[in-house]
Amino acid sequence: MDFNVKKLASDAGVFFSRAMQTALAIGVWLRCLANTRELNSKWKKSCSGRVKEVEHGQATTSEFTEEKLGQAEKTELDAHFENLLARADCTKNWTEKILRQTEVLLQPNPSARVEEFLYEKLDRKVPSRVTNGELLAQYMTEAANDFGPGTPYGKTLIKVGETQRRLGAAERDFIHSASINFLTPLRNFLEGDWRTISKERRILQNRRLDLDACKARLKKAKAAEAKAAAVPDFQETRPRNYILSASASALWSDEVEKAEHELRLTQTEFDRQAEVTRLLLEGISSTHVNHLRCLHEFVESQTNYYAQCYQYMLDLQKQLGRFSGTFVGNAESTSPPPAAASPPAVAATLPAVPTIPVVPTIVGVPNSVAESVLNPNEVKPPASGTRKARVLYDYEAADSTELALLADEMITVYSLPGMDPDWLIGERGNQKGKVPVTYLELLS
Repeated sequence: MDFNVKKLASDAGVFFSRAMQTALAIGVWLRCLANTRELNSKWKKSCSGRVKEVEHGQATTSEFTEEKLGQAEKTELDAHFENLLARADCTKNWTEKILRQTEVLLQPNPSARVEEFLYEKLDRKVPSRVTNGELLAQYMTEAANDFGPGTPYGKTLIKVGETQRRLGAAERDFIHSASINFLTPLRNFLEGDWRTISKERRILQNRRLDLDACKARLKKAKAAEAKAAAVPDFQETRPRNYILSASASALWSDEVEKAEHELRLTQTEFDRQAEVTRLLLEGISSTHVNHLRCLHEFVESQTNYYAQCYQYMLDLQKQLGRFSGTFVGNAESTSPPPAAASPPAVAATLPAVPTIPVVPTIVGVPNSVAESVLNPNEVKPPASGTRKARVLYDYEAADSTELALLADEMITVYSLPGMDPDWLIGERGNQKGKVPVTYLELLS
């Protein structure tokens, strides 16, 4: 026989190469088989878990339905816990109403509120919006420029427009302060704390339904065990039924033990969840304290806002009082009395010039009376009609004809015939001058 070493070595190499490929293929096949078995195992576990969840959901739904129909017993919570639940619900309902109405107060325009809500949900900055007062101020200023800023009407429009602009700025500051100090805490409670409380309450409800279902299952198991353990009648029962009865009794005993174990576990979970929910509900008291502090800040912001508005309007009233005296003086100068030979009458014959003459803040008073008011030291108090008045706010005199005031001081006041009802003559010792009525509290 011809023996070729090279051919034998070549055949052996091919054999070992094919053997290695076969071994690798077998390994890959075994690995795929293992993965398949693992996937089957996981799928079976997942299916069994899904089945258990479905069965649990069906049992919970059945228990809830039977409780609503009055066919099953319900685990009642203690009175203190029920009071905490009612208090939490009441807090949530009234917080929502207060929040919504405060938003309406700060922004009456529903479209603007929807726009702000969308910007907030998109986590974008709300664009700055011109207030109604600022818009009115803009229109008044533009109208004054068209009518002539030097005319009496134009000057008044400018003054009123400036006041409206300041009112609009104060309104903007008030809305910003109220949103941060009052609306944001209320919104945080509804979107944060209350959601947590609602979530824990739903979990507690499920735990209670599980507990009631376990109680019902244990009750049924005990009833079946008692029925199986009952002694059969010797006359009507065959001996074979004794064995079946004993076997059934043992099975139901195991079922009772299993139900009791599940009941203990479910009771523990229910008690733990009830304690968690109780702590959250008791935190409503601290929420009330926080909302009370925010309410004080809201009232303080609103008080400052209205105080600023009041002060702005008082200043405007003073300025318009001077302007009104100017307008009356101009109106009277167009038809002066025949005997009027005073310098204002002479000036009235000249063409109207848009200037602001220095005249008293009196409307509808003849020039002779106005001149007397310009020199309060020469005015003598009437024999009767003087009253005491308490000063409410500090007042800084605009000129020498007015009397500066300090809050809470007492002065004597009286009125002259034809004076503007918004002003009085005030005396304090040797000092005398005009004072605004709005700064005084007249005493009897």
